[in-house]
Amino acid sequence: MLSRRSFLLASASIPLLRMEAFAAASGSLVFGLSSHPPNLDPWRHTGTAAGAVKQLIFRGLTSFGPDGQLRGELAEAWERSGDTGWVFHLRDAVFHNGAPVTAEDVKWTLEQIAAEKSTAYLKAEIQSVQEIKTPDRRTVHLVMKEPTVTVPMWFANFNMPIIARGTTEGGSTPVGAGPFVLKGQERGVAIDLEAFDRFFKPGLPKVKSIRFVAYADENLRVAALQAGDVDIIDYVPWQAMDAIERDPKLKLLTTNGPFMGLIFNGRTGPFTDARVRQAVGFAIRRDEIVKAAFFGRGAPLEGIPLTPGTPFFDEARSRHWRYDPDRAKKLLAEAGVSNGFQCTLLSTAQYGMHKQTAEIVQQHLAEIGIQAKLNLPDWATRLTLGGRGQYDFAIVGDAALSPDPDGIAFLLDAELPESISRSYGMSTPRLHELFGQGRSTFDPDKRREIYAQMEQEALEQAPFVGLAWRSQGYALKKSVEGFHNLPGSLTFASGITLEETSIA
Repeated sequence: MLSRRSFLLASASIPLLRMEAFAAASGSLVFGLSSHPPNLDPWRHTGTAAGAVKQLIFRGLTSFGPDGQLRGELAEAWERSGDTGWVFHLRDAVFHNGAPVTAEDVKWTLEQIAAEKSTAYLKAEIQSVQEIKTPDRRTVHLVMKEPTVTVPMWFANFNMPIIARGTTEGGSTPVGAGPFVLKGQERGVAIDLEAFDRFFKPGLPKVKSIRFVAYADENLRVAALQAGDVDIIDYVPWQAMDAIERDPKLKLLTTNGPFMGLIFNGRTGPFTDARVRQAVGFAIRRDEIVKAAFFGRGAPLEGIPLTPGTPFFDEARSRHWRYDPDRAKKLLAEAGVSNGFQCTLLSTAQYGMHKQTAEIVQQHLAEIGIQAKLNLPDWATRLTLGGRGQYDFAIVGDAALSPDPDGIAFLLDAELPESISRSYGMSTPRLHELFGQGRSTFDPDKRREIYAQMEQEALEQAPFVGLAWRSQGYALKKSVEGFHNLPGSLTFASGITLEETSIA
């Protein structure tokens, strides 16, 4: 957790300034965030608002570029080594305290993430590393417990940055190597960043400072952009998209890829039975969610969120949960609850689409006898309750970590450590096994077969019930240049492009 008071991270002695980067930065950018980050813990997942800030003060080994392709960050190159090894070659870079980024920093970071008491988002993934070798200061050799296809993609997640050794100990502020330094913050109001003049990419960042201002009310966030108080906003409310597109002073960047769905408490309550979870899946008229919550900017999600157009997408399986109330009632009868039951549905009132989606689900489930009471706290409380499993079932909005099917393991594999993004206290051993097989198989045809089995198992066990694909938008002044909304499921990582953003 970062300090409440303002502070400036600086090195007492900085050898040589990268003058070309420093000279290129000019002007200041104001970003209207949908929520003030609950914290800026580098390795915990606390939402995409936090991710936008973390991508600028921290940096990982890899990232996804504006075209959606994997690219190097602190690692300038990487390659496989044998069946289970990956070798990463570090570029010449320094942390905000002036210390060089070394292989020992990478090793220390991975050890913290994998530690027994770690709350890191990618803890389970890093625990699959058997050995970390550092043959020299700029080479990291990871030996995995089994062959793993997706290792380079892990390091592109904004919850997987490399941190300077020892800087998280004793409650200290973690030191990163991103294009901006944290200058200060006013809790619940704003966060101020200042350009780091030794960032490893020459000519970047392009602005001297960025101020993130929290506008939890989506209408106020849009109004701030229209009034010129901010330069960019995230989470553009769907009801405002048409007006923004028509405004000659503004531009709207949208992409389809994020999704809405339901997760369940698998430890206690009515949803411990997979038949009840399946019944919910057949009871929802998803087109009504798309129309009401997203003003038609989206599509029904009747299966699990595998990316359309990829080799792993199957049209028939993607339409599994078509609206069928008779089948839903039959499943409830088989589960011994033909008369329905009462339960609590967790969502949030802070984001309109979460609230509206919950209200529609509530209405539709009432038609088959399930009486769901809504719990709609603010976003920070929603995260806390979700992490503790204090719900019967919950609305979740997210996106795959990558276009690869392994990018939704975090959503479906309930054998992983507890997370706000997946069902709580559930057992899914077969899914866990299939995801493991998929990520350890390099043959494309065999991977397709494995993930087809995974998809079928996920539909039967229903640890996640899809509701809707949604369009995700950023809005900005016409004078803002260089910002990109990353394609599809990568949209939440779009903050990475703020290093290239400028104001004309």
